[in-house]
Amino acid sequence: MTPLSVVIITFNEERNIARCLTSVGEIADDIVVVDSYSTDRTEAICHEHGARFVQHAFEGHIEQKNWAITQAIYPHILSLDADEALDATLIQSITEIKKNWHCDGYLMNRLTNYCGRWIRHCGWYPDTKLRLWDSRKGQWTGINPHDEYRLGENCSTGQLKGNILHYSYYTLAAHLKQIRYFTDISSGEAYKKGKRAYILHLAINPLVKFIKSYFFQLGILDGKAGFTISYYSSYATYLKYKKIRDLANKEID
Repeated sequence: MTPLSVVIITFNEERNIARCLTSVGEIADDIVVVDSYSTDRTEAICHEHGARFVQHAFEGHIEQKNWAITQAIYPHILSLDADEALDATLIQSITEIKKNWHCDGYLMNRLTNYCGRWIRHCGWYPDTKLRLWDSRKGQWTGINPHDEYRLGENCSTGQLKGNILHYSYYTLAAHLKQIRYFTDISSGEAYKKGKRAYILHLAINPLVKFIKSYFFQLGILDGKAGFTISYYSSYATYLKYKKIRDLANKEID
């Protein structure tokens, strides 16, 4: 039986963390929560569920998750966000993999709950993630805040049955707040890497994003939620390019 560490990063997650910890109780041999100095009840809830709780200053999503790996007892790791949980099928899949670990990493689908509705279109599902792996074979990469775990060359992957249940936003206001926060980060990272934005980007890219999400990715089948997600995705695209343009103008000034 392969022992498994579950690694979670948190900041003020008292609303979500108990559900996440409960869902991994059957399959975790070690649970470590790496927290960036929460001010709510996150720490107390983690202790109530038997998780190790470590605090570490947040320097970026990728940096935090790579540091969190170093706090795990075992090299085989399941990585979750605090607003995620495993469904029963995925718990069973991971239980079986622990008995016969034969790949370097395992992919799993993520199903998102948006303001009380499960979203199966808009490009939000299956939203396949590599979240179970031998940590000696890869690392977190990407462009903040959009982290991605990548295994090394010639590593093997398998696909697990079941879903990560992602409880993304409880209100539209929370979604807008996250868009503003994420576009602050993503625009800054993109600008540092040489990305520039022009008027055509602001005019065309958001429209293309909406059409893709709502029509081609069938957001229309998710009803009002599908329209809202597609609209907000379009707005996020606009905001990212606007902030890149603002950074360029600020540098000129």
